[in-house]
Amino acid sequence: MDKYIPTREETYKLLTKYVQDPSLINHALMVEAVMGHFAELFGEEDVEKWRIIGLIHDLDFEKYPDEHCKMTKKILEEENWPEDYIRAVLSHGWMTCTDVEPKHKMEKVIYTVDELTGLIYATAIMRPSKSLLDLKVKSVKKKWKQKSFAAGVDREVIARGAEMLGMELDEIIKETIEGMKSVAGEIGLKTTLD
Repeated sequence: MDKYIPTREETYKLLTKYVQDPSLINHALMVEAVMGHFAELFGEEDVEKWRIIGLIHDLDFEKYPDEHCKMTKKILEEENWPEDYIRAVLSHGWMTCTDVEPKHKMEKVIYTVDELTGLIYATAIMRPSKSLLDLKVKSVKKKWKQKSFAAGVDREVIARGAEMLGMELDEIIKETIEGMKSVAGEIGLKTTLD
């Protein structure tokens, strides 16, 4: 029997079985889009796989916040997901709720951008334009320095991830903004500047 490889459609169906909170769905869509963007940027062959990892990474967060990642592992194993997919999902919680250290480039990216998408979204929604189209890296960096702004965003995780990837933080922010643009409308941001 061939190894089961989840499709995007199956992944979304599984996600919405466990996650109903619109903000968590939006977060999943953002991380999915950014993962796809980075996969293309790095010339990875399996863009779909990267996107699926991004989409499913917080599967258990709404129903089992105290067992974050642990329940995802259990659910994905029951769904016969491939081990490397499960490992990649678990790696985003390294040092916070798992001991799965990001090794593969895909794991390092999700580890880095998971928190960063939240900071960028919060920055964009506070702007008069409510858009990513005119959002500059320096605006995000300014908000980064204000610890009270989007206080739930773990800036240390993002910085650690950038170091693991060997990329400048500014470049990661710029590419994360780019990746998020493809789902801007779906996540409640404006797609035009008027």
